[in-house]
Amino acid sequence: MDDSTKHLNLEADLLVIGWGKAGKTLARDLASAGKRVVLVERDDSMAGGTCINVACVPTKTLVNLAERRGEQAPDEYLPKAIASRDALIDKLRAANHAMLASLETVTLVSGEARFIGPHEVRVQAGSETLDISAEAVVINTGTSPAMPDIPGINGESVYDSTTIQHIAGGRVPPSLTIIGGGFIGLEFASMFAAFGSAVRILERGSTFLPALDDDVREAVVTTLADRGIEIVTDAPVSAIEDDGRQVVCGAGTFETDAVLVAVGRKPETAALDLPAAGIETNERGFIVVDDQLRTSADGVWAVGDVNGGPQFTYVSLDDYRIVKDQLVGDSHRSRADRKAIPTTTFITPPLAQVGLSEREATAQAVTYLVASKPVAQIAAMPRPKTLGETHGLIKVLVAPGTDEILGATIFSVDAQEVINLVALAMRNGVTASQLRDGIWTHPSTTEAFNEVLAGLHTP
Repeated sequence: MDDSTKHLNLEADLLVIGWGKAGKTLARDLASAGKRVVLVERDDSMAGGTCINVACVPTKTLVNLAERRGEQAPDEYLPKAIASRDALIDKLRAANHAMLASLETVTLVSGEARFIGPHEVRVQAGSETLDISAEAVVINTGTSPAMPDIPGINGESVYDSTTIQHIAGGRVPPSLTIIGGGFIGLEFASMFAAFGSAVRILERGSTFLPALDDDVREAVVTTLADRGIEIVTDAPVSAIEDDGRQVVCGAGTFETDAVLVAVGRKPETAALDLPAAGIETNERGFIVVDDQLRTSADGVWAVGDVNGGPQFTYVSLDDYRIVKDQLVGDSHRSRADRKAIPTTTFITPPLAQVGLSEREATAQAVTYLVASKPVAQIAAMPRPKTLGETHGLIKVLVAPGTDEILGATIFSVDAQEVINLVALAMRNGVTASQLRDGIWTHPSTTEAFNEVLAGLHTP
């Protein structure tokens, strides 16, 4: 070792690698209880985690700002929208940093961690090498956009879901081609259509959004079409040419001003040297865990997106609860306890779902009743009309013998809020009849249940 290199050692009760939701909350709680905590983050701009810096919060901020553009010129409005996004994220990042930096027993380390044993990592920062050992280790390194091996994918006008949030020059591309027909691509499609782009989505398969029920898919496609968004199926991309100005796919060759690659996310595990700690991963690189989020190395947990579970911040928060319960509780919490986890895709209006879809119920031979109605036809729910957004539908599946709610799709304004009510009902045995006969505020989206659930029928 060079004489100029400093080799330091640090011991802790808890080592957290990565500044995501679960990890930072564990760090805060254990440090507040007097435990020695070290948190290592390789990218200072990610303090607070993926959600607040490049995912949930900034993208939903941009979706909201896009919808408020009105008649403002796209190229004048987008830089202001990006500046507003950045100002908010700067505040949230600073608040997250202060949350841990203010605790006496927390040490924050900037650098990339690499395992040199099950409970020890090495962090190289310039001329300093820091070895950190801890009784408990939590891996919280998250995911990043996956970029497939396509010729030309590194073109100047090709973006991923992070980089497009600061698109070159802050200019709205007159045309935007999105590779990938999943939910990430949908959100950006809706966003950039509102910012003023002509948006095209390329779906490699023969069916767009194949997991959705046919009527839900039709409602989504109609909504996107009304916003000028083109959907092309059977379009696997073979090349991107002219620095992202041309996309070659199974359905033909398309001229475009910019390309967004939105084909999913990959785990950030490559730099960790997980084999050195005896930590197993699956074929996609996600860390293998049991229902208490324990890895194959004793005393090491993996939380958040990196463990291959549902990639949602609120699931990461539940991961925190499960691990905390093992570190300072009675170890009773488990992923097996989870029931009725809702999801929302923030197109306009939002598409929210929980429980079984009709397609899933049929595949599982589950007997059900169904109630479904287009939003524009729900007389008892005038709120969408007051907001000028009547796209969508509301659909609920109910068990015929017990009146139990089996699942729901809320494709409507306020869907991201209303779906939580349905999930709560499912977790606590509230029946469809109780939702149908509930007394709800007016005008609200919730009162749709009064009318929609009155139409339950056999499919």
